[in-house]
Amino acid sequence: MKLFVSLPAGTREGAGDPRALVEIGRQADEAGIDGVIIAEHVVMGNHTDRYQWGEFPFPPEAPWLEPLTVLTAMAAVTERIVLTTGILIVPLRPAALLAKIVATIDHLSGGRLELGVGTGWQPEEFTAQGLDPEQRGQLLTDHIAACRVLWRDSPASFESATVSFDGIWCEPRPATPGGPPVLFSGTLTPRNVRRIVELGDGWIPIMGATLDDITSGVQQLRAALSAAGRDPESLQVRAPLPIERDGKRPDLAATVAGAGALEQAGVTEVSLPTAIAAKDLDGLPAGFAELADRWATR
Repeated sequence: MKLFVSLPAGTREGAGDPRALVEIGRQADEAGIDGVIIAEHVVMGNHTDRYQWGEFPFPPEAPWLEPLTVLTAMAAVTERIVLTTGILIVPLRPAALLAKIVATIDHLSGGRLELGVGTGWQPEEFTAQGLDPEQRGQLLTDHIAACRVLWRDSPASFESATVSFDGIWCEPRPATPGGPPVLFSGTLTPRNVRRIVELGDGWIPIMGATLDDITSGVQQLRAALSAAGRDPESLQVRAPLPIERDGKRPDLAATVAGAGALEQAGVTEVSLPTAIAAKDLDGLPAGFAELADRWATR
């Protein structure tokens, strides 16, 4: 099981500074952390009350850096960490452009890119680009399906309800054959299970999913992969590692010790916020080193 750290977002210290985020990635790489995760919002509307998982923790004017740009810069200054999104709102970029950007980052990083993808929760991000938010599920499916073809075939042809092209080249294809791993977020509706089995490599459970939810979801997906002739043990699953506290302060040792239950449930990647490693950016190098050491000896 791999340990990822989630980069600061919204109003968190460093979230609006590209150089700070890139430096955090370099420090995580140097310390031995397995990967970094960056979240996304292209635009924000006023209706943060539409957020389905409690009160949205940031105001609409909070800064959100474009994640693929940040990961591109990070690829140039790191050697080993996995660079991933959590989540990339796929339909907000044209499919062919997304395929090209992803292939470029995959080459720059030496095949270290991974995509956590979904549709987001905010209609304004779609309407601002002339997209119908009611089509977001279809757009997600079609965009990733189109990318898979562009990452595989030269020339490439594809036809769907929202994306179509015929006899085009999108070179170079990714360094990772067939494209980087793609993990779909969300509940396991029949459509999402089909996406994961037909187009994906893994699953990101919905925020607030319990250990029982994850366990049953993994079992469901492994059965579906097996029925489709795919290796059920290849399933990647990313989930947050619950933070244990000693009073008000995070207890790093107890938090890391809790990873065993998630691993037993089938989780392959756990994530922690950078804030668990240090109170401020200056403390991150030492905090990451301690976190990596505790993880290695858990």
